[in-house]
Amino acid sequence: MMRHIISILIENESGALSRVAGLFSARGYNIESLTVAPTEDPSLSRMTLVTRGSEDIIAQITKQLNKLIDVVKLIDLADSPHIERELMMVKIKTTEQTRNDIRSVVDIFRGRILDVTPSSYVVEMTGSSEKLDAFTAAINHDTIIEVVRSGATGISRGEKGLHL
Repeated sequence: MMRHIISILIENESGALSRVAGLFSARGYNIESLTVAPTEDPSLSRMTLVTRGSEDIIAQITKQLNKLIDVVKLIDLADSPHIERELMMVKIKTTEQTRNDIRSVVDIFRGRILDVTPSSYVVEMTGSSEKLDAFTAAINHDTIIEVVRSGATGISRGEKGLHL
């Protein structure tokens, strides 16, 4: 089951997101992550959806998505070179003894400490899902208070792009 990042230009109106989600749930397909935000054109939103499936399943998904009236255009970023990023914020318990070690790990992963209290750090990290997973694995699991992740978003490399 290969991972696919499907980028969709969709009309920016109520109900569009629920129709896409409904298409997946009605067919028993899983959405691993979903991000949606307006584009430079206020009438359109860009939806980035991560799912897994065989080539046949992904072909079926894209055909069904293209049939939805709200969908203007879509591409599967897995089909071409692309840049993928995800944002994660992690709240970590700290002590006098652990602060320097945690700061070192944050630096190695090129993260930023956004908030410092006497007993915690909030760390911001961006990168591929694998990088974010590696960061949380490098931190003692018992010290992680909370993790918030945005889900993947992506863009094609070069001049090719998803636009009208």
